[in-house]
Amino acid sequence: LCLNQRVRALAILGPNASPAELHAFNSPAAAVEPLPPGGALDNADAVLVLGGDGTVHRHLAALSQSKIPVLIVPRGSGNDFARSLGIASRAQAFVAWNRFCSGAGKIRDVDLGLIRRSGGDAVLFCCVAGAGLDSDANRRANAMPRWLRARGGYMLAALWSVLRSHPQQFLIDAAENRVRIEEPGLMVALANAPAYGDAIPIAPRARLDDGLLDVCFVRGVGRTRLLRLLPTVFSGRHIQLREVEYFQSSRLRIAPDPPRAIYADGEYICETPAEIEVVARALRVIVTGESGGNL
Repeated sequence: LCLNQRVRALAILGPNASPAELHAFNSPAAAVEPLPPGGALDNADAVLVLGGDGTVHRHLAALSQSKIPVLIVPRGSGNDFARSLGIASRAQAFVAWNRFCSGAGKIRDVDLGLIRRSGGDAVLFCCVAGAGLDSDANRRANAMPRWLRARGGYMLAALWSVLRSHPQQFLIDAAENRVRIEEPGLMVALANAPAYGDAIPIAPRARLDDGLLDVCFVRGVGRTRLLRLLPTVFSGRHIQLREVEYFQSSRLRIAPDPPRAIYADGEYICETPAEIEVVARALRVIVTGESGGNL
């Protein structure tokens, strides 16, 4: 952009966002308009997404294809992708936006995950995909009212899922790493970003620009032991436990027996089996340029 050129931006509004919120992003340096339903991301210098991980997820294909810089404004019940970019509040989003409009902004290219379903089509995700206990928690959380999901609903759903959990046979094959897991387990998480479920650090070593997915597999354990181990997840110490297998890979296949649902970014994707891989530098994002985030 030329310094004297007004930034033209389109805004994608999530369920919790209002068009009135766009006034704060309009200025002599920038003009922001809502993206019309079914509208294309053409002739825009930037895209604002006012929403949470689910809103970002539903537009990833178009955002990735456009290569237009994207600013994530955290306005959802789960905002883990925004946090992983170092944008934990609307105030930080304003800072990043004002710097971008002034020509001093920081733009980064980050990875996305990709799930290839058995039918052959593929779905992108930005944070974490998983099957097993966490998918069951996602299903329960999605059935809750939006206000409850934004106030610890996922943790309530996770606790209920723990109480009803039981191990099942998993097959996780990461041939390029010569890693093959074939044993009973409770869940597997495949992480592009370090956290999900509103700041649960399931993959604390994950980075958005390393070209890898972090894989966290939890072996089969009893409910009592699992409840005792649950607090370690909030500090990221669970990856040191003998009940957890943690490694990195750019591509792998998962096939629980019987098949289980895969959720990603809090959204239902498909049933297993499926292949999951990383797509390097797939999304261009606007960040604050300050320290923080997982880049």
